[in-house]
Amino acid sequence: MIKLCHLDDINEGESRGFKSGEYNVFAVKKQGEVYLYHNSCPHLGISLEWMPDQFLDVEGSLIQCATHGALFLIESGECIAGPCQGDCLLPCPFSVQQDGQIYIQITT
Repeated sequence: MIKLCHLDDINEGESRGFKSGEYNVFAVKKQGEVYLYHNSCPHLGISLEWMPDQFLDVEGSLIQCATHGALFLIESGECIAGPCQGDCLLPCPFSVQQDGQIYIQITT
């Protein structure tokens, strides 16, 4: 497992990116739930953020690819607009420990 951060380190309605070794992921907190995805657009395989920790659209309601504007649902990662419509972001398995620390579940 790789420790990312504490739940409280991600503000409600905001996102945060993490790089650890081969892992380039981001988390979004929405209505108290955390969603974690690999930071790779299904269209071009590039990172999504337009600047550090900025993965959401202006309203903070959708994940947005900074390169071509594709929009993804926070809860499922499904692309609902843009060139990769119908594709999905790849979720990253994670766990939240009792002390509130978020860990990536490493699969081999």
